Amino acid sequence: MYHTWMRYFTPSPVHHRLGLVCLGVGLQHGTLPPVGPRTLDHHVAVVISAGRGWCTTPDGRRHTVTAPALLWLLPGVPHHYGADPDTGWDERFVDFTGPAADTYTELGYIEPHQPLVPLADPGPARAAIGRIARAARRGNPLLEVETAAAVHELLVALRRARADTDADGEPVLAALARDAFLPLSVAEHAARHGMTPAELRTAVRRGAGCSPKDYLLGIRLGRAKELLVATELPVAAVARRVGYDDPAYFSRLFTRRVGLAPARFRDRQDRCVPGGWSTQVPDPADPPRVDQDLSDPDPLDRP
Repeated sequence: MYHTWMRYFTPSPVHHRLGLVCLGVGLQHGTLPPVGPRTLDHHVAVVISAGRGWCTTPDGRRHTVTAPALLWLLPGVPHHYGADPDTGWDERFVDFTGPAADTYTELGYIEPHQPLVPLADPGPARAAIGRIARAARRGNPLLEVETAAAVHELLVALRRARADTDADGEPVLAALARDAFLPLSVAEHAARHGMTPAELRTAVRRGAGCSPKDYLLGIRLGRAKELLVATELPVAAVARRVGYDDPAYFSRLFTRRVGLAPARFRDRQDRCVPGGWSTQVPDPADPPRVDQDLSDPDPLDRP
């Protein structure tokens, strides 16, 4: 037994110029019949939030799907999947197309070589699909634009929900952020989490959209800014707190990346932050970003 609701629509050529358009949305639950084998001419994101099942990848191998998980159905690539007949599953899907899908693929939001993606928290993605379903009501004059905007939101939510873990099963970005202030190279960080440097680079780029070095530097310099503004610690002490034993090197690095020397940065803040000051440290999974010159020497580059 299963329950299903779905709706499909055809955006006009003008709406296609938005770069990304939604072609359909569906909500299904229960022991659904298998899908495929078939091939589509557009993308589909299938979010499995409960239950289990299986999928067959283009190389012919059959994989177990355990919720929460994401199935990518890619244009021109055969797919075949289904829910376990004993447990069924909860499935939400969105069909979409447009040139922006290529950009999202280039940025790593859509990974052609990983059609099955474990998720840590499907809640935000489910909410985005729910908004698409509500916008898809008949007679909505803004249907095409509302659903297109929500597809962008869905792709961001799906990337944030990826469950990349280290050898001990800990989320990679959280583990890396926790250790960001230790004086370790990228290779040493990888070994600390039971990964090769290549595995760490792949996991961080998938989860944060940047290299491990960029991710660590963003966290370090973001924390350094907080300490400079919120405390009276000497610059040398700030440097040590964020993982740099050489305060002169830290000052040069901070100046190149931020555009101001640490002391001058502190003076210019004048202890005032628009909107008020918060003592909360930013979420490590969403650290402050600074412009990076990757040609600069840095301890993170040590082999």
